[in-house]
This record gives sequence, C-alpha cells and structure tokens, in this order.
Amino acid sequence: MHPILFDLFGLKVYTYGVMASLAMIVGYLLAIFFAKKEGIESHKIENIFLFGIIGAILGARLAYVIEHHNEMTSFFNPFEIWQGGLDWFGGLIGGLITILALIKYYNLEPFKVADIAAIALPIGQAIGRIGCTSAGCCYGKEVSGVSDLSVGVHLMSKFPYFYMVFPEGAIAPPHVPLYPTELMDLVFNLFIFLGAIMIFYKKRFDGEVFVFYLFFAGLFRFIEEFYRGVTPPIPGIGLTWNQIVCIGMMIGSIVLWFILHKKPQEKHG
Repeated sequence: MHPILFDLFGLKVYTYGVMASLAMIVGYLLAIFFAKKEGIESHKIENIFLFGIIGAILGARLAYVIEHHNEMTSFFNPFEIWQGGLDWFGGLIGGLITILALIKYYNLEPFKVADIAAIALPIGQAIGRIGCTSAGCCYGKEVSGVSDLSVGVHLMSKFPYFYMVFPEGAIAPPHVPLYPTELMDLVFNLFIFLGAIMIFYKKRFDGEVFVFYLFFAGLFRFIEEFYRGVTPPIPGIGLTWNQIVCIGMMIGSIVLWFILHKKPQEKHG
C-alpha cells in the first residue's frame, strides 16, 4: 500500500525495488548454504544464482510487458522495472534457460541444483510479494458486497475473509475492493518453502525437492488464477494460459517423480 518506501533527497526509493533486492539477498544466502550441503563449490552456485537472477528478471519483465502492452504508454515504460511489474512464468522460463546453460557449462548434476533452487525460489517470491502488495501489481478481481472502500486491508465475514483497496497511483485499480492475491501467493510460497526444507533433509533422491516445488507451485498458482484480475481466461475454455502451464507443471512433476524415485540408490548410494 506504500509504493514509495521513502524519499532520500528527492530520490524516490520504491518498496517494490527494496523487496525485490531483499528477496535476491535471502535467496542467494540460502542457495550458498544448501549448495555446500550438496558438495557444490560456492563460486559455481554464485555464478548460477547471479546469472539466473538476471535471466529471470529479463524473462519476467519481457513477459509482463507482452501481457500488459496496452499499459506501455511511453518508450521508457518497459524499462521502469523499479515501479513493479514482473511475470512469474516469464521469470521461471528466463531463469531456467540461463541456469540450464550454466549447469551444462560447469558439468553439475542438474537435479542437485534444482533442489537448491526449489528452496531459494519460494522464499524469494514470498518476500517479493510484499513488494507486489505495495505497488499494486498482480492484483485480484473485484470483490462484491463490501462497502468500505478506504485504502488498506479490510476483514470480512465470508470468503475471501479480507480484501484490499489500493490508492491512486498504484498499478491496481484505485478505490476498488480486490481479492488479496498478492498475500495469497505470499502464504502459498511460505508453505512451499517450509515443505521444501523439510523434504531436503529427508530426500531419497536428487530432484525430490524440485518435484515438490513444481507440483505445489503449479497447484497453488492454478487456484490463485481464479481470483487474479490480470490475466483473462481463454475464450471457450474458461482457464487462463497460466493455468494451462500450471496443469503442465503438475503433470510433469508427477511423471518426474515416478522416473526419479525408482533409482534412489544411484542418486545417493
């Protein structure tokens, strides 16, 4: 609800940018910590993380600009990333392409790196959603049957039990009661993060943490899409393109689990 965190001698510091930076720092520290447990040299995971972040940001911003091209009213709008506007799937694709290239370059076990990423990604995204809440991006659909339209988070007696109203200047429509999809995603990602850590310490094969992440990230985003006000459903199908991708993620994770869990001795023996 506070897109500008503070003003330093005329320089506006955006909450979105601060939260995105914090998300990267926390993700980086976790990646280094769990890489050591997997026996991966720090400098390799540092480079994978750094260039993976760059690839993810470029992919996320490109996907957002394509999806919201009608909102880009000037030449500079696509480059104003500090004001908010990143697409999760675009980031996933951009980051994945970059990371796979570096995994091949360093000749690392792909699923060891994937398990590390499956821990760093959800906590980074959870922190990032605080920035989304402040900027008003990734907002939800309008909630009906409420009367308090003052700016802030409001409780209600029925589902979704609380809603959000953004001020003028936010990316979200101002003074409209909206489903709190940013906060929903924050909670979902915290659940995935905690589950990923628990599975890491008990995993039977490399890739088990990644499979967990892939399935639940797809499931939660599939549910969340019904309440998001950003992406319209595909005519005649009733689902968004993001939900189609989510279905693919869930199916892919199940198939991957059956493939990987058959050879636990080869992975850790």
